[in-house]
Amino acid sequence: MDLLLIMSYAAICIAIFKIFKIPVNKWTVPTAILGGVIIIAGLVLIMNYNHPFSPLAKRVFVTTPIVPTVKGRVVDVPVQANNPLRQGDILLTIDPTIYAAEVARLRAELKAAQTGDVQLDTEVKVANSKQLQEEAQMNRAYREFKRYEKGFEVGATSKQLMDMHQQNYLAAKSAYDASVSEQQKASQASEASIEGENPEVAAIRARLTVAEFNLEETVVRAPTDGYVTQVALRPGMMAVPLPLKPVMVFVHEEEKFFLAAFRQNSLQRLKPGYQAEFLFKGLPGKVFQGEVVEILPTIGEGEAQASGNLRGTEFFNRSGRAIVKISLTDDVSEYQIPDGSSAEVAIYSDHFSHVAVMRKVLLRMKSWQNFLFLDH
Repeated sequence: MDLLLIMSYAAICIAIFKIFKIPVNKWTVPTAILGGVIIIAGLVLIMNYNHPFSPLAKRVFVTTPIVPTVKGRVVDVPVQANNPLRQGDILLTIDPTIYAAEVARLRAELKAAQTGDVQLDTEVKVANSKQLQEEAQMNRAYREFKRYEKGFEVGATSKQLMDMHQQNYLAAKSAYDASVSEQQKASQASEASIEGENPEVAAIRARLTVAEFNLEETVVRAPTDGYVTQVALRPGMMAVPLPLKPVMVFVHEEEKFFLAAFRQNSLQRLKPGYQAEFLFKGLPGKVFQGEVVEILPTIGEGEAQASGNLRGTEFFNRSGRAIVKISLTDDVSEYQIPDGSSAEVAIYSDHFSHVAVMRKVLLRMKSWQNFLFLDH
C-alpha cells in the first residue's frame, strides 16, 4: 500500500510539474520529495492507526469429527459428499449382528429373571403356609405334652409316655423354628429391591439398556444440519471408537463469520459496530461491506497451561495479534466463496474519518491487483 501511495503522489507531482510548467531544478525536486515524504508518512501513520488493515483473515467454519461409539465393519455409507443433510440423517451403518444378538440374549435373561421373581413370591407363600403348619403341629404337641405331664403328676400315666410326648413337642418346636427361618429368608429375597425391582432383574435391565444403546449406535446420524465433505469411507472398512481415528468430518450449517488478526498497535481503534470492508483474492476488483462483531478477549500467544516446565524468555518473545470477529453484511450468495477462504479486511473507526477515504481507495486498488498473479 505504501508503494501505491508513493506512485500516486509521484503521478500527482509529475502532473503538477507538467500543468504548471514548474522548472525541474535542485530546489523544486527536493522540495517535492521532502513534501511527499512528510505528507505520505503522516497520512500513512494516521490511516494505519485509525483505520487498520489486516491481510490475515479467513472465513471460519466449525466441524465435528464423526467418531462412532461402537466398533464394527461398515456395511453402508448412504451419505453423499457435499449434499445438504438434516439432523438425524444417516451417515453410515455398522454391522449390527453382534449387538442385536446381545440385546436378544439379555432380553431372554430378563424374562427368565422376571419369572424367577414371580417364583420368589410363590416361595414366600409356600414358606408362610409351611410355617403355619409347623406352628399347628408344635401347638398340638405342646398340648399333648402338658396333658401327659399333668397325668404323670397324679400318677395316671408313666414317665416314659411323658418323656416321649416331651420329645415330640421339642421336635415340633425345632421344625417350627426352621420354618420361621425359611419364611424370613424367602421374604427377604422377595422384598430385596433396587427402586422397587429385584436386584438381579435390575442388573440385567441395566445391561440390556447398554446393549440397546450400542445397537442403536450402529447407525451413525448427522448431529445437526450440515454436510460432510471429502468422504473416503467405504463399506467393508472398520470403524473404531477412537477419538484420533474419525471416519469422516461433519461441517455444521450455521452462520459463517470471519476472523481477522490485527496488530496490537490498533487495539484502541477496534470496537464492535465499526464498519469493515472485505476483499477476496478469488473475487478481484470487488469489495464487500461488513461489520465488527467482537474483539476476542484473548491472544493465543499468551496462553499458559499447567505443566512441569517453567516459562522462559522465549515465551515473552511471542507478541501475537488481536483476533477480531467480523460479519459480512453484503449478500455474496451469487459468488463462489468456499468456507475457509482467505480475505483481507480494513476496519474504519470514528477517528479521522476523512482519512478513511485513502484506505478505501487503497483497498480497491489492492483488490484490482488480484487480477495479476503467477502460478508458483
